[in-house]
Amino acid sequence: MSRAAKVLKDKSKFTETRAIILLSIIYFVGILGIKIPLHEDFILLTPLNLLLSAAFVIYFDKNPRKDFWLLFSIVFFAGYLVEVVGVQTGLIFGTYSYGPVLGPKLFETPLAMGINWFILIYGVGNLMNYFCPKWHILLKAFAGATALIFLDFIIEPVAMAYNFWNWENGIIPTQNYIAWWLTSVILLLIFFKILGTKNNKVAIALLALQLIFFGILNI
Repeated sequence: MSRAAKVLKDKSKFTETRAIILLSIIYFVGILGIKIPLHEDFILLTPLNLLLSAAFVIYFDKNPRKDFWLLFSIVFFAGYLVEVVGVQTGLIFGTYSYGPVLGPKLFETPLAMGINWFILIYGVGNLMNYFCPKWHILLKAFAGATALIFLDFIIEPVAMAYNFWNWENGIIPTQNYIAWWLTSVILLLIFFKILGTKNNKVAIALLALQLIFFGILNI
């Protein structure tokens, strides 16, 4: 490896590290702002946090732009559409409704949910590529979807406590987890088909930060 190439590689690693540190600070401030709270409307910054998080992982994606934006478009619109149908009919996840925390809504569904689905699918897809690069894509999709179910178990109590969304009678139906798993499997298969086996360390770190964030808010 030439000296110039080594410098560029080291710079790239430093930049990823700096991004992860900055994301960690943002999520730590988010925890403090919600738990203290710093202001009664602080939690309404959640959509901005999702946009910033998405911007970080987009910047550090190593795939061809056309492939990346194809995946982003599919996951964003498919994730948003399944939420719209879910809210309007109650047939997919069960009967639930969104509160004001996730921002502007269209068809009673926050637009931020499309971003959220992208962050989760992209993050767990990169996680599987990093730790299990040689697994068959079907096995990686099954394992990744199962990991997202575990994350959803942690998210749900926080979401209801802080009015992200609410379930009918305050009960989370089993079909929610089944639908989450099936939807995640399909979107993860699309992820692996389009982006292959490359991984984004910033996206993996973001997934870990979300686990820590919702884990602490559960306490």
